[in-house]
Amino acid sequence: MISLRLNDEMHQLDAPEDMPLLWAIRDLAGYTGTKFGCGMGLCGACTIHVDGQPTRACVTPVSYAVGKEVTTLDNLHTDPVGQVVQEAWLKRAVAQCGYCQGGQIMAATALLKSNPAPDDAQIEAAMAGNICRCGTYNRIKDAIKDAAVSLKEDRA
Repeated sequence: MISLRLNDEMHQLDAPEDMPLLWAIRDLAGYTGTKFGCGMGLCGACTIHVDGQPTRACVTPVSYAVGKEVTTLDNLHTDPVGQVVQEAWLKRAVAQCGYCQGGQIMAATALLKSNPAPDDAQIEAAMAGNICRCGTYNRIKDAIKDAAVSLKEDRA
């Protein structure tokens, strides 16, 4: 049994230590917001936060997360920065098919928590490796900029 702090709750999961965190989250804990994309950590669809850091759940063993705080898209609505990012996504109508957007939102939230006023190059660097087959990259960047402005206004 693996004890995992997931979305602000403790979970006891009957998982081998080398099981990808993605499958423990989805199949054992029942949180389906995190998506499977490539299975190699290359596309970003499975991005979650482990102790606040964006992490590819498909290539991270569940044992890595023991003793850490794991957050998925399913619980991002409880995070003030995550709320602002989600609102910006809606305002900019970022999603087309939407499949990658959970990972995109998780990466953007981690960026804005560590850098509340990123420039274009910092946004591109933080979002590199999060692939959107629909090509909504410009709307993603605009939504991140909108969220940064909203966060700055909230702090003022």
